[in-house]
Amino acid sequence: MLSRLMLMILLFLGACAAVPANRDSLDAIAADYVKTTLVLGEREAGFVDAYFGPPEWAKAAKADKRSILDLGNTVTDLTSRLSALSPASPMDLRRRAFLLGQLKAAETRIAMMQGEKPSFQDEAEGLFAVRPELKTLSEYDPVLARIAALVPGAGALSDRVDAFQDRFTIPKDRLEPVFRAAIAECRRRTLQRIALPADEKFTLEFVTGKSWSGYNYYKGNYTSLIQVNTDLPIRISRAVDLGCHEGYPGHHAYNVLLERELARKRGWIEFTINPLYSPQSIISEGSANYGIELAFPPADRLAFEVGTLYPLAGIDVSDAPRYLALLEATQDLAGARFTIARDYLEGRVAKEQAIALTQRYQLVSRKRAEQSIAFTDQYRSYVINYGLGLDIVRAHVERGAPGRETMWKRMETLLSEPTLPSDLR
Repeated sequence: MLSRLMLMILLFLGACAAVPANRDSLDAIAADYVKTTLVLGEREAGFVDAYFGPPEWAKAAKADKRSILDLGNTVTDLTSRLSALSPASPMDLRRRAFLLGQLKAAETRIAMMQGEKPSFQDEAEGLFAVRPELKTLSEYDPVLARIAALVPGAGALSDRVDAFQDRFTIPKDRLEPVFRAAIAECRRRTLQRIALPADEKFTLEFVTGKSWSGYNYYKGNYTSLIQVNTDLPIRISRAVDLGCHEGYPGHHAYNVLLERELARKRGWIEFTINPLYSPQSIISEGSANYGIELAFPPADRLAFEVGTLYPLAGIDVSDAPRYLALLEATQDLAGARFTIARDYLEGRVAKEQAIALTQRYQLVSRKRAEQSIAFTDQYRSYVINYGLGLDIVRAHVERGAPGRETMWKRMETLLSEPTLPSDLR
């Protein structure tokens, strides 16, 4: 029997075929957008983060010989076709705006593939539809002073913080039970507020040799592969962080809702593909980070970690409150990472300087600083999506100081619709 998703795709393709040659539509443009994005994914490894649409389109993309210049012209044509449409319904207007944002990001990325080197802020705005406001690093010095009071002693503050946090490292042979328990609790808390399909599921893997600490590969049919990088020692806080961020109500839940609400129910084929460099990423990363604090208010998090995760990891709980307070304080340093990334990518500081500044202003060891700069080398301005995305999503969900039920409802809505950063401001 045909799966529900396959039936939807066949019906969609039939509908597209029925559109007269002289009549354009959102559906027809969306199909061409997906096909073009797949070809761009063949030109740049990692450009397509997830795809679960018609497999024959992916196969055709591999054989497509269009140059980057030709693909740029295609994106320009798609933008013109979209701009010529006048959708009647509010949701179709949002759909068009979403596609225009995705195409603007593709245009920016194509220009970069051709050798253009925009400034850090221009690049971020072109790809992610937000322009980060960057502080000078010295503006973070008062934050460092506050953190120093939490971890008194001699030596560099980064060394003291790193040594203190190392006391909360999960032994390698206990990683899997700790992470499974954390993800299970993230899922339980999310399902109390958001109904997900009964057959949604994920696979958990531990990997090495990556520039990131965790990753979600969405496979379609409500299924994800969640990977955790073990190159560096993993501290107890990362279990809840990654469980929520990569799983529930983060990336896995987000992709499940998009598949169910937009790809399947509405037949919007553009939501079967996720280009990494697009406005969708600031929503994805921002909501995944905000999902941590939405699912686990500080008191709840401390109680769960001390009562469940610490015993599983075999870690002493006596300093758990101070550890959580330290983690909360270091969140105020998130913006320093953007400033360092800008200065490094624009050549104001060399790699060694960027590593040293990361140690100072992110309060990490040299190895962790090296991993952070390796991420910047690979993903460039993508780093803004975590902190700035978190700020945008938090401000939207918590606008007017609502109750938790309303906060969860707002979260579900932004995860289930064609949401742009401008929709949340």
